[in-house]
Amino acid sequence: MEPRGYRMVVSTELSYVKACGIAERQLIDWIRGKGYDPSGLDEGRTEIAPHATLDRDSEGGRKGAYSRWRMRETPSATTGTWQSTLVVRSGLEEDGGRTWVQVDIEHQPAREGVFPKRANTPNIVRTLLDALEARDALADVASAPVFVEAEDVDDAIEELCDSNRRLPVVVATVPYGKDPDDWSRTVVEPLFRNLHGLAVLYVLTPEAQAVFNAALEYHPVFGGGVRTYLPELDPAWKPDAQRHPVMSRRTIEADPHRAASTLATLPQRLSYRQPLPAALLSIPRQRTRPRSTTDGTDVAQLRSDNTALTALLDEAERAEAMRVDEINDLYAELAKAEQASNEMRGENEELYDKVQESQRLIRFLREQLQEAGQFALAHASATGTDIVYPETFSELLDRLPELTGISFTGNLKTTRSLDSQSVDNWLHVAWDGLLALDHYARSAAADATSGDFLSWCKSDASSTFPFPTAKVAMRESDSVARKTKLRNERMLPVPEAVAPDGRVFMQAHLKIGGGNTIAPRLHFYDDCPRSGKVYVGYLGPHLRNTLT
Repeated sequence: MEPRGYRMVVSTELSYVKACGIAERQLIDWIRGKGYDPSGLDEGRTEIAPHATLDRDSEGGRKGAYSRWRMRETPSATTGTWQSTLVVRSGLEEDGGRTWVQVDIEHQPAREGVFPKRANTPNIVRTLLDALEARDALADVASAPVFVEAEDVDDAIEELCDSNRRLPVVVATVPYGKDPDDWSRTVVEPLFRNLHGLAVLYVLTPEAQAVFNAALEYHPVFGGGVRTYLPELDPAWKPDAQRHPVMSRRTIEADPHRAASTLATLPQRLSYRQPLPAALLSIPRQRTRPRSTTDGTDVAQLRSDNTALTALLDEAERAEAMRVDEINDLYAELAKAEQASNEMRGENEELYDKVQESQRLIRFLREQLQEAGQFALAHASATGTDIVYPETFSELLDRLPELTGISFTGNLKTTRSLDSQSVDNWLHVAWDGLLALDHYARSAAADATSGDFLSWCKSDASSTFPFPTAKVAMRESDSVARKTKLRNERMLPVPEAVAPDGRVFMQAHLKIGGGNTIAPRLHFYDDCPRSGKVYVGYLGPHLRNTLT
């Protein structure tokens, strides 16, 4: 399950005392803007509206100081509770004088089994970022995207490569012929509206774009597209590019609202999954006791205390239920990561064997050429490739008619959506898989092969268009096949000549990518014995299974 809450963790070079003063003023303005009464905000719990309370606790000492405000809003008995927490924490010795600021927004459903609502970026975040001059390592965390000029590129790349960076850096580009200011105002700012406090936001000017892409050869961004650069960027390692997703201009313009939501998903997930700085981790859990009312009688006092303690127990039960859900989600993610690790281990072993076999064959052929006197040819380098790969999944779909052994029956929109998160490797693997399926289908139609696609991949017949067998699965697990909902997702379209109801259970699939929540898959149905075709019914993000 994707995180539904909002979390911002930034630092400021302001002192703890000054940062606290600014944070409290911004909080009071935010509370007033909601129509609540912020007067009398002392330690403990204050009722700021009939349906809202504000808890305040703080501590100072040799281990540092912190101030924390927690607002709980329950508009009705059925809407659940919105909990907003603001923390200002003095840094530890290793923090170099920095003060930490954390903002959390989360929804607690009114009853168990109800999915929490997704938290949007609160208005207080934008004012806090500017007032506190917020930072993430070397970078400023601003409330609006900042233009990067050509002379600023070196500084931007230094920020990207900084090992202390916690936040993603989201970089937008300006299409050729577009005015940068107009593009930023009409396209980039709405696109970035859910990212404030979750990422460092930049817009490359056209002049800066060329310099930026020349410096980041394997991690470019251009053409009105946007790229999210995660922490621990390695600009010199080409495979690292797969970790930093790209969103194309076509995806942005096709559905700007959806694009903004998609773009925020990864930074939002990272904000919740990344460990907090040590200074924030050391803050104890909030145990604020509601103030009791005194009207002169012991019975009334006891009733007031009982009401207060009952409210605390209810809060604790709801908080515990949310933590249990989070732990279960983490266990599910761990299981998925272990499964992906096992799959990659098998694939790596297979690829290692193939590389060793290829190296032995190359040495043998070179020796044969040398013995034949072809010394120049024996040591010539391969300067090209016969395969011209598509540059986008949209282009891949346009080129499918080239593959006469394949019929694509899937949802075009689903496949095109991969362009918003795609990297070159996915396109190459998908195209290699389609080429292999096409060659297999034509061979099977000509009775030149026997067995299924996996058997063909293991045979010498696949040498022209090889595909790793570790990426081929001819069936789903029994648990997926038995569960109606999961099975139905894999009931994919085919012509009625293949199946009377127009759908078949496509459990055979190719593993196009892994290592993240998208992990694309290509599902296919082998109808070569009858029609001589392989039907591809799905190419898109990983369908649900027992781990998702």
